[in-house]
Amino acid sequence: MRRPVSEATVEAPPLTGDHGARGGKAIVRARGLVRTYRMGNQSVDVLSGADVDLYSGETVAIMGRSGAGKSTLLHALGLLDRPDTGTLEIHGVESTTLGRGGRSRLRNQRIGFVFQFYHLIPELSALENALLPRRIELGPLAWFGKAKEMRQEAASLLEELGLADRMTHRPNQLSGGERQRVAIARALVTRPSLLLCDEPTGNLDERTSEVIADLLFQLGESRDHTLVMVTHDPELANRADRVLQMHEGKLETLQLGL
Repeated sequence: MRRPVSEATVEAPPLTGDHGARGGKAIVRARGLVRTYRMGNQSVDVLSGADVDLYSGETVAIMGRSGAGKSTLLHALGLLDRPDTGTLEIHGVESTTLGRGGRSRLRNQRIGFVFQFYHLIPELSALENALLPRRIELGPLAWFGKAKEMRQEAASLLEELGLADRMTHRPNQLSGGERQRVAIARALVTRPSLLLCDEPTGNLDERTSEVIADLLFQLGESRDHTLVMVTHDPELANRADRVLQMHEGKLETLQLGL
C-alpha cells in the first residue's frame, strides 16, 4: 500500500539515470528550465531552473501552492510553452531546438493533455471532439482514406470510457464528468507515451472526481503511458509512484511518511 505523503522535502527530485522505479526508461529529461513573465515593469520568475526525469509507465503527481508554477511546468513539458532557457529532451529529441512545426508534430505524436476546464469544441459531438488530434495528425488527404478506421478507434475509446450512448452529444448536452471523459479520449486517441493532466478533477464534484481519477490510473496501467498530474488533492497524489512539489520555481521530492 502506498504510504502517506509527509510535509518534509529534500532539495531536488531524484534523477536516477536511465530507468525509473518501475524499470521504465527515461522518456523525458528536463534540465534547468527557466520561464520568466513580464508584468508591467516587473519580471516574475515562475520556473527557476527546474529539473526532472520522467520514466515510461510511471505515475507522477505535482503539488504546490497556487501560483507556484505547476501549470507553467506542465505547459513546458507538453510543448505548449517554450522555456526561456534550459533543455527538454523527449524520446531523445531536444525539443527546445525545434521550430513551431517540429514541436507541434512531436506534441501530437507523443503527448496527450487533459485540462481542468475540458476545452472541448462546443459545435462538435463527443466523437468529433475525440477525433480532432487524429485529423490534425493525418491532414485532409490522409484523413479521407482513414476516416472510417479512425472513427472506429475513437468510438472504441469512448465506449471504454463509458460514453457509448453519448457519442453524438455536444458538450452542452453532457455532464462535467462526461465532458472530462471526452477530453481524456481526445488526449489518448493518438496513443501518446506521455499524458499530462492539469487539475483534471478540480472542476468536478467529489464523487465524479473519484471516478475520473480511477479512470486515469486504470488507463495508465492498461496503456502503459507515463501519467503526470498536477493536483492539490493529497489523496490523489498518494496514488502516484512519485510526488513532486513546486517550490521557488524548482521541483522537490515529497518524502513518504512511515
